[in-house]
Amino acid sequence: MSKQSAGILLYRRVSDVLQVFLVHPGGPFYKNKDNGSWTIPKGEVLDSEDLLVAAKREFEEETGQAITGKFRQLNTIKQKGGKIVHGWAVEGDIDHTTIKSNHFEIEWPPRSGKQQSFPEVDRAEWFDADTAKIKINPAQVGFIEVLMAAR
Repeated sequence: MSKQSAGILLYRRVSDVLQVFLVHPGGPFYKNKDNGSWTIPKGEVLDSEDLLVAAKREFEEETGQAITGKFRQLNTIKQKGGKIVHGWAVEGDIDHTTIKSNHFEIEWPPRSGKQQSFPEVDRAEWFDADTAKIKINPAQVGFIEVLMAAR
């Protein structure tokens, strides 16, 4: 069975322009990657966990900020590696400069025997929809398109 993730596409309108909130994965693998690497805040669904509950938990873990509001379920997508991602949209506004992500540990450099800690998310940003479609993981573009179609 494919891994299941759940995430939230936070959006706002500034001067009638739709903006979406995306995060950039932390760690050495994404250090020098930009276009196509950003993502909605998301993460793995625990066994028998409600999908929306998982999405809210992951948003808070990756940004340090809880999110509330009227959540609208988006489509479900399958990423290149086979991971299934369930998405929700909610209107809101947070300061992207104050995010505080949880950390993960990996052996780095590879085969060095040394464990290093890295933030799951190293930065966040608000993007207009067209720019976001360039920045986001290509499999997740559908989340933005569904949000735009529902306006």
